[in-house]
Amino acid sequence: MATDTDQDRFEEIDWEEVQSGLGLLPPRTMAVLASLGVMAAAILTDRYLVPDGVALFDFGVPLVGWQFTWDVTRLDWLFVLTLLMFVFYAAVPLARNPRMTRYYWERFRRNKAAVASMAYLLVVFTVGTFGPIFMAPPELQITQAYQPPVFTSVGESVPVSCVGPVVEGMCQGTWQYPLGTTQQGKDMVKLMVFGMRVSMQVGLISSLLIITIGTTVGTVAATAGGMVDEVLMRYVDIQLTFPTFFLYLLLVYLFGGSLFLLIVIFGITSWGGVARLVRSEALQRREEEYITAANSAGASTLYVIRRHIVPNVSNTVITATTLLIPSLILAEAGLSFLGLGDPTVPSWGQVISSGRGDLSTAWWVSTIPGFFLFFTILGFNFMGDALRDALDPRSEH
Repeated sequence: MATDTDQDRFEEIDWEEVQSGLGLLPPRTMAVLASLGVMAAAILTDRYLVPDGVALFDFGVPLVGWQFTWDVTRLDWLFVLTLLMFVFYAAVPLARNPRMTRYYWERFRRNKAAVASMAYLLVVFTVGTFGPIFMAPPELQITQAYQPPVFTSVGESVPVSCVGPVVEGMCQGTWQYPLGTTQQGKDMVKLMVFGMRVSMQVGLISSLLIITIGTTVGTVAATAGGMVDEVLMRYVDIQLTFPTFFLYLLLVYLFGGSLFLLIVIFGITSWGGVARLVRSEALQRREEEYITAANSAGASTLYVIRRHIVPNVSNTVITATTLLIPSLILAEAGLSFLGLGDPTVPSWGQVISSGRGDLSTAWWVSTIPGFFLFFTILGFNFMGDALRDALDPRSEH
């Protein structure tokens, strides 16, 4: 005989919501929409109410002489949007399911190189995201050119007005410029910090575009089937063979090089591989019993995609995107090295290019950003391999 307590154990299901895919929005969706609304209001305020040449965020504390100034650009807005999506669709689900989070972490931390890479990338992300907000851009100071890094020295063969001590005719590095300066006197520390921001923006914003477009196309192709599937996959075949480099060259010729343009081009032309993976996974998931049960219960196609297919192919999307980020960062660095990037934005590739003629005398100008670029790409590769092992149970042998 059922009691009230027994009846309370059963969950009440709104079948109209299941059948229509609509109904009241879940709290997370409402939070996302509210955040996007606040962000849209801030963008409109910056666009129409804040005068040109005035930063949107500009305030300080006179008693301590602290000043905070942030002139938000359209690329910064895209980066903020990317971070919001990461919080709501990655961090929040992990926090709401601690058991699975512990399970994934136990599998992930078996790879010691991946754990070290994650720590390094967290430092790069934090410094690159917040450092440029509180740090002035690197400035041209010819009189302080070619300052060596701390604990190193440079001889008289390099034209330098030494800032640090001079010992036996050798200019010693100083903590005023821990990583030295370039031939233009720009502080290498500032160049590395601003380069971190560029790399994180390229990797993360492009990934958001790739995940959004690739997942949408892949799930639609797998769910619709027939002519829709055929048309979408043939378009993916064409896109995968299309030379993105030449498209970017054409747009640079027409509009000039900009980091915003580069990121958008990467994002809208690099999702073909993700779409193929999502389609393949979705075709397999579509035949699972829980999908059949949802369809038998009258669930709409939109509901099945949103609540069953997309969550169950997310592991494949995450691992594929993590392994794609290094190629995006390396592509941006390569274009900047060739002088095809944004000349107004300090990039690791740009700094490497500027110091390639001084390797015999001022080795640090090209070597230090090269190390940062190398370890960042290596870190993402290690993390991608570890995430694949942790999130995909089929990787177990």
